[in-house]
Amino acid sequence: MTPPQKEALQSGLTELMGRIMRKVPALTAVVIERIAPDDWTIGGAMPPSGRAAHVEVKVTEGTNSPQEMALFINEAHALLKAALGELPVATYVVIHEIPAIAWGYGGLTQEARRQQPVHV
Repeated sequence: MTPPQKEALQSGLTELMGRIMRKVPALTAVVIERIAPDDWTIGGAMPPSGRAAHVEVKVTEGTNSPQEMALFINEAHALLKAALGELPVATYVVIHEIPAIAWGYGGLTQEARRQQPVHV
């Protein structure tokens, strides 16, 4: 993967999380993990192109509509293809909805953040 491809994925996924999923871009982390081509199979065989991709995102349960999630999956898949070229049909975009009490950042759960007073 070239540096421009990484940049396209990092900035593109951050933009999609903000625009479609209504997440704060400054708090959106994007990690790109490389897997050796011979460590990835689809249907028991290496992808014909030698390339494969997979996107997983985590959001607080109940914060996005089914329509937002469907649009994110569609646009994230299009971003992968635009950045990386032709990919196998089995290129997955997965949205994990995590209960607000089960995750957070900065030492607070998402549930605790919901209960904090809003500062204007």
